[in-house]
Amino acid sequence: MDYDFIIVGAGPAGIFAALELSGLRPEKKILILEKGQDLEKRNCPKRDNGVCRKCNPCNILSGFAGSGAYSDGKLSLSPEVGGELPSVIGYENTLELIKQVDQIYLSFGADKKIYGVENPELMDKLRARAIKSNLKLIECPIRHLGTDESRKIYKKIEDRLLSQGVQLSFNNPVADLIIDNGEIKGVVADKIYNADKVIIATGREGSSWLSSMCEKYFIKKSIGPVDIGVRVEVRNEIMKEINESLYEGKFIYYTPTFDDKVRTFCQNPAGFVSVEYYDNLAVVNGHSYKSKKQKSKNTNFAILVSNYFTKPFQNPIEYGKFIAGLGNMLSGNKIIVQRYGDLKRGRRTTPERLFRNNIHPTLSDSLPGDLSLVLPYRVLLDIKEMIEALDTIVSGVSSDETLLYGVEVKFYSSRIQTNENFETSIKNLYVAGDGAGITRGLMQSSVNGIYIGRLFA
Repeated sequence: MDYDFIIVGAGPAGIFAALELSGLRPEKKILILEKGQDLEKRNCPKRDNGVCRKCNPCNILSGFAGSGAYSDGKLSLSPEVGGELPSVIGYENTLELIKQVDQIYLSFGADKKIYGVENPELMDKLRARAIKSNLKLIECPIRHLGTDESRKIYKKIEDRLLSQGVQLSFNNPVADLIIDNGEIKGVVADKIYNADKVIIATGREGSSWLSSMCEKYFIKKSIGPVDIGVRVEVRNEIMKEINESLYEGKFIYYTPTFDDKVRTFCQNPAGFVSVEYYDNLAVVNGHSYKSKKQKSKNTNFAILVSNYFTKPFQNPIEYGKFIAGLGNMLSGNKIIVQRYGDLKRGRRTTPERLFRNNIHPTLSDSLPGDLSLVLPYRVLLDIKEMIEALDTIVSGVSSDETLLYGVEVKFYSSRIQTNENFETSIKNLYVAGDGAGITRGLMQSSVNGIYIGRLFA
């Protein structure tokens, strides 16, 4: 089976690389290998009937469009958010490519509304309040696709790829690479596939596999931070000001005790807290729908602490799994939820205390518990200090009734070392997206794919 290009992974980076390649070089044979299912077959039983069947691989994370198909679908339109592309290809180049990719999403049906640009006076007020509390407000225009509309948009993209001759092979995970004398020759999946060039774009779900390939073939990588934290859930009334003007408030804080970097991430107005499974480990996430019929009374967002390690530490992904595993051990493979007031008082949240709350969990099968038995003391204190700082901007975030879910971990910490064209130390082997530690979101992942696709025009 001979191809000009093989793309491993059908997430945003992979499909946008294929979209660009097939448009610019229609004569080339392009194959995408994906361990998950076709988009139309990707159904999460838990979201349909409330029962998780622990699909392997997880249908929320794997399949065409990757986790983007089930995410909140936010396109961050600033180079300062969502990855490290500006450090590789330059700020202005990244900005221009974001504009171009944004137009592609619009052509496939993305909402034309942009949040974060309509109310400069409010931005001034929020920025001033943030500065007083030593918080940095990241100003980033956002286009919201929505979990429901994302699937429709990516289905149109899938149809376009097929019409342009791209071959898609689902339920076909890549087990190994074929490397000869320092040069990629193909991959091993259900059979051997030969290719002149291979692009690995596995996303966060495939970061562990990619890391193992780096170890096996001595592909150079650097150890990045480990992002560990919780998902916070409050009533919509508390977040109304930010929800209606910015959609997502992005804040960075350096904590007074340890000077650790803490950030807010992935805000979902009127959204739902959700669970994902990485190697059978339950980790928390969040999403929201575009349809007004699928709205909750709550807003959720993540608070993530960046943990930096030095030698001899080499396993950021395994460290994150270890912390998530502690939570799973205590909860029976579920997500723990705790009231902030209980956390401050050093006591476990009970079903009785949770029942009398004004805020009711949108993750109905989460288990009331005690996150202090899971998270390291340093991380826990960082989270508390961040919540108290945020309360000066959004009054009510530090309420006793605020819900914290754990553990949230981002498995993209190993940064694969590449040249300016994202080629690894193995000749003709390229990497892109979240799994390679280059990006952290839909937009920069898509841009990364477009950039690589244009290298061969």
